[in-house]
Amino acid sequence: MELLDFLNDNLDLILQLTAEHISLVAVAVGLATVTGVPIGIAITQNERAARIVLYVASIIITIPSIALFGLMIPLLSTIGQGIGYLPAVIAVLLYSQLPIIRNTYTAINNVNPALREAARGVGMSPLQRLRMVEVPLAIPVIMAGVRTAVVMNIGVMAIAAYIGAGGLGVLISRGISQSDPRQLIAGAIAVSILAVIADYALLWLQRRLTPKGVSA
Repeated sequence: MELLDFLNDNLDLILQLTAEHISLVAVAVGLATVTGVPIGIAITQNERAARIVLYVASIIITIPSIALFGLMIPLLSTIGQGIGYLPAVIAVLLYSQLPIIRNTYTAINNVNPALREAARGVGMSPLQRLRMVEVPLAIPVIMAGVRTAVVMNIGVMAIAAYIGAGGLGVLISRGISQSDPRQLIAGAIAVSILAVIADYALLWLQRRLTPKGVSA
């Protein structure tokens, strides 16, 4: 009952923090997608480069989130951005790289060689084959990587409240520091619901972007 009263009394604050959380994750994962997909495509041309890139991305994702956020403070303090929005976005961008790069690399590598040969046979250039054949066929796997990154980092971004980035983690951090289970539970539930909604929204987008012949 106390939780429901808290939610009712603080609905505007929760909605504001939810919007902040969505903004942070959307920018970070959006930038990670813009950079990670081309990297994933590029490393399909060189197996050694692929091993190095995937190894580095795997190391980054094993760094505890609170430690990575902490590392951002001294690095970005040199430009006056040690806490707040920028370090949170950069940290989550780095966390998002592995699932996006790995899924893109795997998807492009697993395109049926016969389809590549058919595209080459009708006179398509390498860029045309990539744009018209390989990427459309790879979209389901690439989007699966983006979904993984979004769902994972909705939770990670909650830690960013400790460096002043805002978002739903504010409720969790306040609940811990003030020994207030209402705020803690409200924040945890909001993060979980947001992750589920985001996953289903991206699944819908994945289905819309997947060519009909591939989805069939």
